Amino acid sequence: MKLLVIEDEDDLLDTLLYGLRKKGFAAVGINDGAKGLRMAQTGEYDLIVLDLNLPGIDGLDILREIRRNDARQRVLILSARSDFSQRIEGLELGANDYLVKPFDFGELVARIRGLLRRRFTQDPAVITRGGLCVDTARRQVRARNGVHIRLAAKEYMLLEYLLAHRGRAVPAEELILHIWQDDAGLFSNAIKVHMSQLRKKLLPYTGADFITTVRGAGYLIERDDQS
Repeated sequence: MKLLVIEDEDDLLDTLLYGLRKKGFAAVGINDGAKGLRMAQTGEYDLIVLDLNLPGIDGLDILREIRRNDARQRVLILSARSDFSQRIEGLELGANDYLVKPFDFGELVARIRGLLRRRFTQDPAVITRGGLCVDTARRQVRARNGVHIRLAAKEYMLLEYLLAHRGRAVPAEELILHIWQDDAGLFSNAIKVHMSQLRKKLLPYTGADFITTVRGAGYLIERDDQS
């Protein structure tokens, strides 16, 4: 998971980046509001940790600009502004969560992981791809001829996550953090075993292995259906 941390206190920024990377996140940071907004607008991040008291541009203005063009971006406000009305303002402007300084790092990580597991906009309930019909509401997969394809829970979660991020190679570490939610699993072969089983179950119905392994990058389902 790729995180952007926008925080003007250099010591805190360095501490956050170090801790988040130790937890398995690909975290980058900036200590300036205007530069942070440019990074948020030009990069792709699974979640943005946003301070409010920033040089260049206030954090709430950054949030407004993000929400102007992107309803999906997850944003967690991290701020010393503890007044209840200010917290309400941040949430009403579109923040997905608000954590007041000082804070416990463990709680921050828990909130980040919780936000990464949730969906804030409604994706299509049914995704058609590669000869498959994936009903995300019922968590069912059917072939084009209507045959129900039985998948184990984690196999289904792998497929749904890759479909949700189609067009991007998803690293194995990101899949494990999303599905197993266990840092120790980063070094196991669980992902390879489940991916192999998923591919074998889908292959008779797709006619080709449409989950591509991108060396050094992860697993990819192309964005456009060529079938």
